[in-house]
Amino acid sequence: MSREKILSNHPNPQDDDPKLRPSRMSEMIGQRKVIERLRIAIEAAKKRNDVLGHILFDGPPGLGKTTFAHCIPNEMNVPVEFLAGPSLKAPKDLVPSLTNLQSDQVLFIDEIHRIPKAVEEYLYTAMEDFRIDLIIGDGLHARTHNVTLKPFTLIGATTRAGMLTGPLRDRFQIREHLDFYTLDELTLIVIKNAAKLNVEIDEPAAYEIASRSRNTPRVANNRLRWVRDYAQSRADGVITLDVAKSALQMAQIDELGLDRQDLKYLETLIRVCMGGPAGAETIAATMNASADTLVDEIEPFLLRIELITRTPRGRVATAKAHAHLGTGGDRGGLFSDS
Repeated sequence: MSREKILSNHPNPQDDDPKLRPSRMSEMIGQRKVIERLRIAIEAAKKRNDVLGHILFDGPPGLGKTTFAHCIPNEMNVPVEFLAGPSLKAPKDLVPSLTNLQSDQVLFIDEIHRIPKAVEEYLYTAMEDFRIDLIIGDGLHARTHNVTLKPFTLIGATTRAGMLTGPLRDRFQIREHLDFYTLDELTLIVIKNAAKLNVEIDEPAAYEIASRSRNTPRVANNRLRWVRDYAQSRADGVITLDVAKSALQMAQIDELGLDRQDLKYLETLIRVCMGGPAGAETIAATMNASADTLVDEIEPFLLRIELITRTPRGRVATAKAHAHLGTGGDRGGLFSDS
């Protein structure tokens, strides 16, 4: 890619913060193998004049599961309904959505691993036979009424595929795992979305933002919005490399993409716990945080970039973590509030 500045030409200058999510798979950057396989399935379904098979997306947050759920119905030219797994407490919460589906419509359930067992079992016949069994009445007067559904495509998204039961997982004809994005892909996403935000950015600045975004588009978009605000408030509205670095410095996001909580975790592990091994409860108590927050939000990234390891005795800081923080885990006031 060239180093020249890339100018924004957004069609509506009054729309300061439009949605950054692509509406077609041709607009998506990254996940090329997944897109290729989905296009084959979609084209085949169209040629057969048949409903698209049920699809399950799994992977960490922010990699595009919901984006695919927006793009696929547009490719099929069918409507879509969005549901959240935690909101489906009982089968009665799912019945209206199923019975009101149009033919070939897409039903998207986010965090599908969090639906209760009773709701999951209700999906079995809906997915396989396009019918549900309604129980009308109570006690001796109860009777079962079979309701035929119009053929539909269920798209499920989950960050924890291992929590899905085998019977539900096996009912998805297409299963795709979304991987993290490369630095070049994220740089292109930042450049493209800067144009949508009607802000001028040069490639070195886009690369800097991407390099601190954890290989995740959602994080990159959040970083970009902050840098955009900083550039409009503290600079001339143009995102240069120096502006991007200053903005990310103020946000306390370092060159590896670690934020203040990540650094606090590492400093606690190295300075207080002597580099480990230390249990999550011990680290959490020292940080005045919950162990669940550490395990679910902080540790996955630190493990992925090899700053910590998990052993039977607890968490241990790696040599890379020691080198990143410096002697004694002291950042030397890098993120000082002074």
